[in-house]
Amino acid sequence: MSSREELAKRFLVRELRPIEVGERKISQLLDSMAMTGFQGRRLGEVVKVWEAACNTRETVICLGLAGSLSTTGQSEIVKFLIRNRFIDVLVSTGANITEDLVEALGAHYYVGEPNLDDGELFKAGIYRFHDVLVRDEDYFEMERLLADFMAQLDRTRVYSSAGFLNRLGAWLGGKGINSILTEAWRNGVPVFSPALVDSGMGVAYLLNRYRHGDSFRLLIDHFADYELLVKIKSRFPNSAAIFIGGGVPKDFIQLAAVAVDVLLSGDLSKYRPHRFAAQITTDSPHWGGLSGATLDEAKSWGKEAPDSMTVQCFCDATIGLPLVAHALYEKVGRRRDPPDLSWVFKED
Repeated sequence: MSSREELAKRFLVRELRPIEVGERKISQLLDSMAMTGFQGRRLGEVVKVWEAACNTRETVICLGLAGSLSTTGQSEIVKFLIRNRFIDVLVSTGANITEDLVEALGAHYYVGEPNLDDGELFKAGIYRFHDVLVRDEDYFEMERLLADFMAQLDRTRVYSSAGFLNRLGAWLGGKGINSILTEAWRNGVPVFSPALVDSGMGVAYLLNRYRHGDSFRLLIDHFADYELLVKIKSRFPNSAAIFIGGGVPKDFIQLAAVAVDVLLSGDLSKYRPHRFAAQITTDSPHWGGLSGATLDEAKSWGKEAPDSMTVQCFCDATIGLPLVAHALYEKVGRRRDPPDLSWVFKED
């Protein structure tokens, strides 16, 4: 065999398989897509990485949830992932874990268009999220609810966002309000929000400042958040980082991989990379931002190892997440023996 043929054998390992149209499950379609090309293949591989993490013992799975996806009909999917323990830790923007309360309180988001007259929408008391609409009064009701929760807390203590949000989930559950945070509280899944104030939470805090004056103070310690997430990572030999979007949730989870030994021994040079990592994002790497930064780049930091099972799919989350979640439902059903993180809430 010629050297040219020997060299070619190194690259031509897996044959691409065209997709045939016919009756099949979503998981079967994504399996087929994983043997095609471009982002279709990457989306199929996201399922494979997530499934492998679910089937590997002593693996803690962290989901980073960016943007404002609860307004787009994705919140029930997040609840499903929590309830069936496809995730063990949720790191979210403030928007995703507050804006789902609009629907949980019985109001609705509405189908709109991106080219509507925003001046007229303002006059009508309607907020616009690209092509999604909501009544401002329904949004205010969510903010008033959050303010009511804050007002009844013991404000002599300092909370991590995980402790604060666990208490909010319990409070909402007591009122029969089924939100993402309620589902997380029921299933012992800690929720972190390292940019919590960048949401209706900030407005709710100021509403209490108006209601109660200078006597109202509420302190959230995000350093305690970070230490708690690092402690969670330190207790398991394996970890998975699943990112829907990027932003603060992505790097918060990624940085935990480089900080375990800093916490345990003060050693800045040791790393405990995530064994599994997958991202669905529309952000591009060539702009240099973290949201689009490749998982290969993360290997240079020790956030993922050279042999980690990783995949990055450049796709709209509102397309990718429903397909991936349905495939996991078909393939895994409910995850067996997820990690017990009840100790988190005892410490916090």
